[in-house]
Amino acid sequence: MRAKRGLDVAVATAALVPLAALLVTIWAINLRLNPGPLFFTQRRMGQDGRPFTIYKFRTMLPAAQIERGFDDPVEVDRITPFGALMRRTRVDELPQVLNILLGQMSLIGPRPDSYSHAVRFADLVPGYRERHRVRPGLTGLAQVSVGYAEGLDATARKVAADLTYIRDMSPLLDLRIALITVWVVLSGHGAR
Repeated sequence: MRAKRGLDVAVATAALVPLAALLVTIWAINLRLNPGPLFFTQRRMGQDGRPFTIYKFRTMLPAAQIERGFDDPVEVDRITPFGALMRRTRVDELPQVLNILLGQMSLIGPRPDSYSHAVRFADLVPGYRERHRVRPGLTGLAQVSVGYAEGLDATARKVAADLTYIRDMSPLLDLRIALITVWVVLSGHGAR
């Protein structure tokens, strides 16, 4: 686990310079096309059930801070055209490099759900609590094998993939997930 954390820090640190350039570019575009805060923050459930604040580039028009229920549809009418592009290319997730550097996340691991959703899923989805034995990831086995999970059935499939990852964790599996993630991002496969 120490080697995994070392790799996380090395990759996240190496990503800081290109991320800084991208941040300035996105900030400039957002000023014109998507006025408001550059970042979206949300409370998520991390390792051992600890809450943390996740960082993303904001892709939606600001709205009243209302917590979306775990079975509510995504408010696609609030996604801006530039935000849709960032989501399709997964660029909106890049600020999570900061979460990796802070030790709250890993490059590879179960994706963290919003804290309120995670509390509900822990009561409704068998095995859900077990996925919090490791740091959540920027990407994971569930993301490359199950895709976006909306609703309890899809969440149960995601949890099964997460538990498989935890059981079989290895540098080779992490590399495989990373390569598939790069393919998904570059091909647009699985974008929503």
